[in-house]
Amino acid sequence: MKWCYLFIFGIALSAQAQPNPQSIDIIRDQWGVPHIYAPTDAGVAYGLAWANSEDDFKTIQQGFLAGKAMLGLYSGKSGATIDYVIQLLQCRRIVDERYEKDIAPDYKKVLEAYAAGINAYAQAHPDEVLIKKLFPVTPKDMLTYSVLQLAISSGVDGALKEITEGKIATAPQFKLGGSNAYAFNSKITEDGNVYLAINSHQPLEGPVSWYEAHLMSDEGWNILGALFPGAPSILHGCNEYLGWAHTVNYPDKLDVYQLELNPENKNQYKFDGQWEELKTSRIKLHVKVAGIKIGVKREIWESKYGPTMVTKKGAYALRTGALMEIRALEQWYRMNKARNFSEFKKALNMVAISGYNIVYADRYDTIYYLSNGKLPIRNPNYQWTTTLPGNTSQTLWTDFHPISDLPQVLNPASGYLFNSNHSPFNATSSLDNLILKDYDSSMGYETNDNNRSTRFMELIAQYPKLSYENFKLIKYDQQLPKKLAYQTHADSLFLLEPSDYPELSNLITIINQWDRKANIESRGAALFSIIYYQVVKEQGAGATYRMLSKEKSVELLTFAKDYLLTHFGKTDVSLGEYQKLVRGDKTMALSGIPDVIADMHSGAYENGRVKGEQGESYIELVKFTPQGPEIETVNCYGASNKPESEHYADQMDLFVGKKTKPMTLDRERVYKEARKVYHPQ
Repeated sequence: MKWCYLFIFGIALSAQAQPNPQSIDIIRDQWGVPHIYAPTDAGVAYGLAWANSEDDFKTIQQGFLAGKAMLGLYSGKSGATIDYVIQLLQCRRIVDERYEKDIAPDYKKVLEAYAAGINAYAQAHPDEVLIKKLFPVTPKDMLTYSVLQLAISSGVDGALKEITEGKIATAPQFKLGGSNAYAFNSKITEDGNVYLAINSHQPLEGPVSWYEAHLMSDEGWNILGALFPGAPSILHGCNEYLGWAHTVNYPDKLDVYQLELNPENKNQYKFDGQWEELKTSRIKLHVKVAGIKIGVKREIWESKYGPTMVTKKGAYALRTGALMEIRALEQWYRMNKARNFSEFKKALNMVAISGYNIVYADRYDTIYYLSNGKLPIRNPNYQWTTTLPGNTSQTLWTDFHPISDLPQVLNPASGYLFNSNHSPFNATSSLDNLILKDYDSSMGYETNDNNRSTRFMELIAQYPKLSYENFKLIKYDQQLPKKLAYQTHADSLFLLEPSDYPELSNLITIINQWDRKANIESRGAALFSIIYYQVVKEQGAGATYRMLSKEKSVELLTFAKDYLLTHFGKTDVSLGEYQKLVRGDKTMALSGIPDVIADMHSGAYENGRVKGEQGESYIELVKFTPQGPEIETVNCYGASNKPESEHYADQMDLFVGKKTKPMTLDRERVYKEARKVYHPQ
């Protein structure tokens, strides 16, 4: 039976474009990071697929299972939720309709080669295959998964939860995080070089965690950076000429409409005075529960506005640019290969990536910030921040703003650009910043600052000129700003008098004397973290107290005291005792708290301890010099997600010590320093 499966699988594999594996080199350095060389870009894509599969085939398969609406067969109900959403959103149909006309021929070769590499690895390692029916995977499977990811990042998951009152939720491992990005040019740097900090705060593990790779071809592909498992190119990093960082942004990327249903026919809705039929389809979800495969049938709907949910409270439709575009991966590939700002800007003009801030820097002293998005041109007569009437063509937008309409700053006089998931109208010095009123209000751009952006402004004000050492000090800073900018206003926590609460006097003293630094020795950081996570637990992520009252502060300190005594037997506990970086049997004290620049969010571990789950993860620091870029990077764990690998946890010491490893784009040096060179199969 196994022979039959491989035989059939091999026929499917051979039908796809496949570069000669013997022409592809996978060069592993001392850290196990793959440097992949091939004569063609397609060959590099094949090699990347193979190398990434060697290191994290399980996670890659989860993404493709989602792309084929088969995740429920592997992860049960949580996977079936994703399967339902991807079918509700019609992600595969979008790809099927657009693939031939939208994807350029040269990029189709890259996608085909990448899929061939994944399939070849699965064929060579059948024991690692999670679900046999997953294979062979195709370029359309890859694009379907990318459409889902971008729809989630555009807010579809939150809208669905609101519509269904929490009954449908996106599996948390698929959600994106925050980030920092900084660029400095010769106007402010002491040595006249250009600095770029790529510092995305992603989950430390899972489908949207970072994988480091270096891609090299004779067709001009030479870039080092990070990608999500299963992505066929670098998503942010640097080549010999330029680099960029992404951070998550929050303009209004999605609209929700309430439809006016026909009282006499619930399958009809009114549109411009006429009754229109809701398109109805039946889908089947396959769920594995207690080892048993169960088929569950569900109904999905579609209106002129897009995917539609019919609930007891009415019918609601979703509309977002993320569900009208399949070229995002191709745009990233074009960004990979850009050699100057003009070519990079040409790639951006595709407007295929539906969101994310971009902070750019190059060797030619250019720095650039863009709050990117596929944002619709909306009718100004409607309030777009609320649920919209779904009965008129006046709310049915069809066109999108070009890149030239979006908030962006090029080469500010200050010499620096930054973003930490805050307002695009605070991207540089106050004299160089953009003005909110100059932009279409229906874009819905965020206007707030957070602790990281506020702290950056405190730090940059200290440096009329910035050295590379200062640049790294800023990037690794773990102190909260003087004025806190959390969603919950917590000033009252720091205004309690120990003498007023004798039973809490020790904790009040600790919090009052805290220097607001999140180093591993800090007792105040540990106490504050315990309180922070309790507030989030009570209120829900993103929710706020209007103001933390004095009484609530006392209640939270009482909770923290009980927590510390229960789990540690004392109230005098450092952050390093409380918070850990954990990988297999390796456990290390971990610094950082939510929303310091070197951020860390943690979840339950054991015995009252917590472990890092999202925040500082992959870090890439670049200095563009006349001789070429000088690059240093670190990953939170290592290059491999396989516990048996020597590179499963070998970067942890560097990571917790705020140290990096030197990296290079020089092919000759890569081969010279290689620990292992081999071909994929």
